[in-house]
Amino acid sequence: MTRSDLVEELAKRLSQLNRRSVEPAVKTILDAMNDTLVRGNRIEIRGFGSFSINHRLPRIGRNPRSGESVAIPKKRVPHFKPGKALRESVDQRTVQIEQQRKT
Repeated sequence: MTRSDLVEELAKRLSQLNRRSVEPAVKTILDAMNDTLVRGNRIEIRGFGSFSINHRLPRIGRNPRSGESVAIPKKRVPHFKPGKALRESVDQRTVQIEQQRKT
């Protein structure tokens, strides 16, 4: 799902709002999430999951073309951990889809 798909879905579900009014709201939410993660803070959305920052230590990697060693610096990367309700929902829906394909 893209950002524009999300805007369309919200506009469809909230009939009192049009696409033009939903678009800035979605942008504001995503910008706030981005800013929170940049500051190193955690985001938790109950029933959905949590976003946090993982720290990767510096290491030595290999250039796949030449095979030479390359120093990879330390970095901070975003990480998403789904909540229990989301995991169970996805698993249940996946099983239902697989059963439909078999019949």
